[in-house]
Amino acid sequence: MSDELLVSIDGPVARLTLNRPKAMNAINLALLGALDVQLRELAANDEIRVLLLTGTGNAFCAGADLKEVLASQQAAPGEEDFLGKAARVYAQLREFSKPVIAALNGVTMAGGLELAICADIILAAESARIGDAHANFGVYPGAGGAAILPRLVPLNVAMYLLLTGKTLSAAEMQRYGLVNEVHADDQLAAAADQLARQLAEKSPAVLRRMKAVARHSADKSRDDALLHEQVELRQHLRSFDIQEGLRAFSEKRAPQFKGY
Repeated sequence: MSDELLVSIDGPVARLTLNRPKAMNAINLALLGALDVQLRELAANDEIRVLLLTGTGNAFCAGADLKEVLASQQAAPGEEDFLGKAARVYAQLREFSKPVIAALNGVTMAGGLELAICADIILAAESARIGDAHANFGVYPGAGGAAILPRLVPLNVAMYLLLTGKTLSAAEMQRYGLVNEVHADDQLAAAADQLARQLAEKSPAVLRRMKAVARHSADKSRDDALLHEQVELRQHLRSFDIQEGLRAFSEKRAPQFKGY
């Protein structure tokens, strides 16, 4: 496994840490390959209930390694190039069935912002600067910058970030709804870990089904989204977790969820 992605598993929480601090954790092919492998393995591991994504140094991720983007344009016919692999891996993270928390420990730009918005919940350090920045380098976003960012923040805010290439503070992005929590720099890691453990105590089956419906509701009509919710509810009514939750409530004890 590449040293550019640190993997730590502590009980039900898996932490993936981008580890290219000298390059501001810019995404390269080695990092994409490591993410690809880890996401598949963690998705298949029933012991893992929450995924936490962060970075080392002063950046969460400054985007793609543009040198590798240029080099990959010479890929042979049929060979997966950098942008194709990035789009596939980001989609893998976006569709990850378990809760994903992104802890933005610093600069988050371009492909780094696109990586962050694959998460379900975003926490940020007070010093973090967040923006799109593709326009600064004549680069077009390919992993959700133009397609998904306007679904997460007001359209005029998304357009401002996309067209100007400027960055905003974590506090500003919290006001616009992209960031859920802002913490002092030296408290971010502990806050993210605490939140991850809170989620890990809940029913994996409930969180998985909630995420499946919520993630796709914007692409459906209201009636279709409600139907999807009802289908998931009917399936959940046959689960161990709902019976355990109800028993635990009546017996005034903490539930022991199994995820099925």
